[in-house]
Amino acid sequence: MTSPAYLIAAVFLPLFPASMLFNRLFPRVGNAWLRMALLLVWPQLGLLALAMLPGRPPVWIVYWAVLTACLYAFRALALRDLGLWTAHMATSAWSLLWAVAMFAESETALVLEAVALSVPFVLLAWLASRLEAQFGAAYAGTYGGLAQTLPRLSTLLSLSILAAVGTPLFPAFFTLLAAVTQSLPVMPGAAVLMLAVWLLWAWAGARMTRGMTVGPARADAGPDLGVVASVAPGIVLALLAVSGLAALGYLI
Repeated sequence: MTSPAYLIAAVFLPLFPASMLFNRLFPRVGNAWLRMALLLVWPQLGLLALAMLPGRPPVWIVYWAVLTACLYAFRALALRDLGLWTAHMATSAWSLLWAVAMFAESETALVLEAVALSVPFVLLAWLASRLEAQFGAAYAGTYGGLAQTLPRLSTLLSLSILAAVGTPLFPAFFTLLAAVTQSLPVMPGAAVLMLAVWLLWAWAGARMTRGMTVGPARADAGPDLGVVASVAPGIVLALLAVSGLAALGYLI
């Protein structure tokens, strides 16, 4: 992997240890809007580098990428800070784009899949900033019962986590499903590892959701999201679900 384009792609479509760059940078970005932009732009830079390379990614890089995805999905299990959890889960998801690129029909389709994977993390970064502003930290277990005290925020949080971990109806589910089924005949080991990533995502998502929304409610939780602030992200999540159903049409 001596080509500069491969080295750039390894940073922006994270391959361990180059993946550490994003996870060191993300917590140091204090502005929520910059974090959101970073989550959208980062994988696109990797796809741009990948487009400069001839042919498909080699099989050994796909295995490397899937192992990276496993590593960060496993690490997300132990994280309680929503911002760090978002960064690690995004790293895990972007690593799988190497496997998706093996079978992508076009560069445009690959770009759209990367955007669909990233949007839930963008929403989570915004929600984390709201929790930090309201409670001083976005840390699961420090405060619970958001489902009772902040129902709009907790609903958006739960749906965004479901979208991020590849729950059916959302694009990540169909992207990962396609990657597994297409990899199975030629890279059965990678397909099995991707299923393991999927299970780790679901486990990590359940732990984060439970730590944030379940438990005794706090009396000083403060105001919930306003109508406009909750409707706009809700529309984004609805559009994601619609795009996931559109992807289903191409799979069946």
